[in-house]
Amino acid sequence: MSALYEKRRHLFVLLTLTLAAATSAASDVSFYPSAETAAAAHCDGTLYPELCLSTLSTIPDLHKKSLPEVISHTCNRTQTNVAAMTSNCSSYFHGRLLSARDSVALSDCMELLDTTMDDLQASISDLQHPEMRPTVDHCMTVLSAGITNQQTCLEGLAYQKGGDVRSYMEPGIRHIARMVSNSLAMAKKLPGAAAPSPSTPSVQQERQPFTGYGQMVKGFPRWVKAGDRRLLQAAPSGINANAVVAKDGSGGYTTVSAAVAAAPTNSNSRYVIYIKAGAYMENVEVGKNQKNLMFIGDGIGKTVIKASRNVVDGSTTFRSATVAVVGNNFLARDLTIENSAGPSKHQAVALRVGADLAAFYRCSFVGYQDTLYVHSLRQFFRECDIYGTIDFVFGNSAVVLQSCNLYARRPMASQSNVFTAQGRTDPNQNTGISIQKCKVAAASDLAAVQSSFRTYLGRPWKQYSRTVYLQSELDSVVDPAGWLEWDGTFALDTLYYGEYQNTGAGASTANRVKWKGYRVISSSSEASTFTVGSFIDGDVWLAGTSIPFSTGL
Repeated sequence: MSALYEKRRHLFVLLTLTLAAATSAASDVSFYPSAETAAAAHCDGTLYPELCLSTLSTIPDLHKKSLPEVISHTCNRTQTNVAAMTSNCSSYFHGRLLSARDSVALSDCMELLDTTMDDLQASISDLQHPEMRPTVDHCMTVLSAGITNQQTCLEGLAYQKGGDVRSYMEPGIRHIARMVSNSLAMAKKLPGAAAPSPSTPSVQQERQPFTGYGQMVKGFPRWVKAGDRRLLQAAPSGINANAVVAKDGSGGYTTVSAAVAAAPTNSNSRYVIYIKAGAYMENVEVGKNQKNLMFIGDGIGKTVIKASRNVVDGSTTFRSATVAVVGNNFLARDLTIENSAGPSKHQAVALRVGADLAAFYRCSFVGYQDTLYVHSLRQFFRECDIYGTIDFVFGNSAVVLQSCNLYARRPMASQSNVFTAQGRTDPNQNTGISIQKCKVAAASDLAAVQSSFRTYLGRPWKQYSRTVYLQSELDSVVDPAGWLEWDGTFALDTLYYGEYQNTGAGASTANRVKWKGYRVISSSSEASTFTVGSFIDGDVWLAGTSIPFSTGL
């Protein structure tokens, strides 16, 4: 015990001696007198400082390296760990007789490790140009996603009974998550990363790190390009589709999956798949190499993609999605995606999105528990309808739902409805759920028996859960307390739940929860950090999609 105490005391002394000077001159690579003081400065603020120090100890002439070079080294080291874990995972997968659910969960982990490798490589590329704000925002975004991927892997393994697979995988997966966490904490020190407003009080500066969404242009985040914005707003008859899907054989494909499989990979130009009216009973996956795809339907309730995978019947939550999107820059409009498993099947996802810069316009997502899985990266939903019961908007992306309708359905007996369950596990992640100018109400099947069930705005799935409702209409279905505990006092001090200028019979905050992490937002500057303009860099990528959006409040 004494040796461990001395080690930690030594670390504390180093951090104390170097913090003030390092903070004022972090970009001056000649400032640090030794590698030891440089390591202490860089590792200050990380959640796993001892791991950080051991990682940086392998960098030659550390005190002469810039912060981007140091983070790049950490990402490279993490990639080595990811590659080793992938190899171990593959060996385990092929060397043992596994249950069906364990096989699915292990496959999820392998996919998520592969995605994490891409996230780390993207971070290294961003760090070559750290002076550019968009690349810093992107670096923070993909590192946040890298942490989420590891958590998702472990959640899938939690379903299996024996515990052998999880006990084998967990140490390596958690080590990778901690390595990425340290990189993220260091990246937050880069110039321009999560820069607070000079007019905002310091106490609020610590509570508004929603960065990366950017400004809005004509109703959409700027990252939606002008051409894409036109596609999202144009009449279907005016769009030249690259592929047509039709149940009756009048198109080039009779299934959505076949059209997706035939689409070009890693394309830099938009590829439009027009899906004619009809019910398509299938699971659809848009892989990571299928970039710049767009789905266009004939309207909500007319073009319907439906399936019924669920946890009760052996799927993981991650794999249960009727439609799963990982390829970046994905767009969809005028269609319905449904998981028809029903409330007794518990977790059953309609749409899962782990694609950066994905936008959905005039779509409907229908399910019960876990309808819309906003898994990771940056997403935008406009004028969409989301139906569900428990945690039916959940995940750990940076997502804005704007001018949408959220409808709570009738749950099973003794259940409560919860609109959101946000999954932020690291205080440095730039993630959260922002619900702006939306309608929050009861679906028709619940409205008739509304008094028999309690319905809440959200509950903290993870330690640093973060959700805000801004300028929305909250119907009487919302319980006066507003928010629900997950498990006793878990996360009540570390979460961030906020409400700002909401209206309606359920909007009164007089009887809301008294948790330390809950707040009624009174400052417009604080509220603005959760809008499309400040949160998802939306003025950059939404400007070209033809999806309308509001940039601020």
